[in-house]
Amino acid sequence: MKILVFGASNSSDSINKKFATSVSKYYKEKEDVIEIIDLNDFEMPLFSKDKEREIGLPNEALHFAEKIDNADLILISFAENNGNYNVGYKNLVDWTSRIKGRKIYNGKPVFLLATSQGRRGGQSVLQIATERMPFDGAEVLETFSLPEFNVNFEEGKGVTTPLLRSQLEAKVRKTKRLMAERLTP
Repeated sequence: MKILVFGASNSSDSINKKFATSVSKYYKEKEDVIEIIDLNDFEMPLFSKDKEREIGLPNEALHFAEKIDNADLILISFAENNGNYNVGYKNLVDWTSRIKGRKIYNGKPVFLLATSQGRRGGQSVLQIATERMPFDGAEVLETFSLPEFNVNFEEGKGVTTPLLRSQLEAKVRKTKRLMAERLTP
């Protein structure tokens, strides 16, 4: 299985990228290929119709769409900025949505995550993403929110709180089962 992983944040030290990367380790079977990308590698001018007329579709949007198309499963951990998407992610999907003849995620299954330093763990943005993603062509398999990142996560260990780790691992098992059913001929 090919798995695309990213934190939906343009922060250079994104806790959501760290979280998504950590969760991706649950999918390291012999046949699995995990690709972790950084949204900063897809930086483009702020989307507007005027900018689109001026420069056309940036290659970065096409490259991001290619990454999506090559994946069997996508793990995304959403950063929450003022209760909504991070501007780096929003701009990337705005540009990608301009590719003719496609929805952003082109029918791909996704496991949506979120974390923050607060007690709600990015629940607002995760709810927005969960409701929005089907319109963007994604099949939401599962969601998980990790509250208080600095309390419940340790680099190299992942989620350290037993109850939260157990809940996450149950959702990972579910997505693995659903993907196995999907990919079995």
